[in-house]
Amino acid sequence: MNETNKTVSPFSSKLKDYKELTKFTLSFTVVFTCVICFLLVPDNGYDWKMMGLLFIAGMLITGSANAINQAVEKDTDAVMKRTATRPVASGRMSQQEAYTFALIAGAVGVLMMWYFFNVTSALISAFSLFLYSYIYTPLKKINSIAVLVGAFPGALPCLIGWTAGFYGQDISWTGGLILFGIQFIWQFPHFWAIAWVSHQDYSKAGFKLLPADKGPTKFTALQALMYSVLMLPIGILPNYIHPPIAGQVSMWIIIGANFFMVIQCARLYKEMDIKAARRVMFSSYIYLPIVFLALLADKA
Repeated sequence: MNETNKTVSPFSSKLKDYKELTKFTLSFTVVFTCVICFLLVPDNGYDWKMMGLLFIAGMLITGSANAINQAVEKDTDAVMKRTATRPVASGRMSQQEAYTFALIAGAVGVLMMWYFFNVTSALISAFSLFLYSYIYTPLKKINSIAVLVGAFPGALPCLIGWTAGFYGQDISWTGGLILFGIQFIWQFPHFWAIAWVSHQDYSKAGFKLLPADKGPTKFTALQALMYSVLMLPIGILPNYIHPPIAGQVSMWIIIGANFFMVIQCARLYKEMDIKAARRVMFSSYIYLPIVFLALLADKA
């Protein structure tokens, strides 16, 4: 039986490399919350043109940050099993090419935010890009406080989307800060679960990402549990501000999702193994879309 040899074209191969360079799936998730927060602004409807522009700008800015991250961490990525095949780490793409792409993509994305939305969202975007690329990324090898620092650019897309939704009018900050707070606190159990599962790889690369120097400990699990409990009061604030962001249906959905996260973190504290950490990790992945889609579906 003759087998057909399939050759991958240079263009397809390069396109795949850029998809990996920008961490497309992660970037999509980040921009998803940004667009949802844009839609949660009072009186904002489904303006598909503006939503599309925000999505493109967001993907460019987030992709730029991820490209810089991979260029900076070329050598550390190369020693970790899960990142060794990334385009820069594997040598398929030069650091210079990654930096050039990052510069162009980041500049275009920020300028789009400025031109199509407002200066506030553009400045927050630029600050988030800088904080992630040049403060959080190198700090990961120095101290576990990097997780706290990284939580800011990780949650700023909520504030970017919210402020962008006020193009042409004065910004009301309360709702945006609450949405920022939800995603900010969520990152701690989420990221510590990832760091728990990937502890050996991270240690090999010299990353210090768990709150305890000795690695996955009861202290780490307790910290994750504490932050998951803290998510409960913050999660109901969208219903209690004036005017509310969303109604009571979403509030009860969020409460249910929060309790589920608390239970998973409590199981991690009790069981202290990678299986329990994976449950926290995957629970956190589904938590965020549930919360933000519930708020959007129940928008006041």
